[in-house]
Amino acid sequence: MPDSHTKASDHGGQADPARRLRPVQLLFEPQSAEPEPERFFDLESIDDPAELLRRSTELALAFRTAAERATDFQAVAAAQLADPRRFDALSDTEIAQRADWTPDYAAKMIEYGRGLLQPRRHED
Repeated sequence: MPDSHTKASDHGGQADPARRLRPVQLLFEPQSAEPEPERFFDLESIDDPAELLRRSTELALAFRTAAERATDFQAVAAAQLADPRRFDALSDTEIAQRADWTPDYAAKMIEYGRGLLQPRRHED
C-alpha cells in the first residue's frame, strides 16, 4: 500500500488514481439551516425613533462622503489613464467601457480628474 505522503513524481509523474481527495471533516455542526436575518448596522434594533433618525442620518452622511471621495479617485484614475504622455493611454471610450460610463461622462470625469491632479495655487 502506498504511503499517504507519496508524491505524484513517485508514480512516474502521474497521480495515484486510487487516491482521492476527501472532504475535510467538520469540527462543528451548523447551528441552523435558516440564514441569519439581515442586519444593517444594527439599525433594526433601535427602538427610539429619535436615536434611529440620528444614527441613520449619521450613516447616510458617512456613505455620501465616502461616495464623493470614491468619485474623486475615479476621476483621478481616469485622468491618469487618459494622459497622452503615457505609452498606453486610453481613449475616453475605452475608459467609459472599463468604468461602465458613457463616453461623454468619461470625458467629463477625465477633465475633473485633471483638475484634481493640478497643484493647488495659494493666493495670499
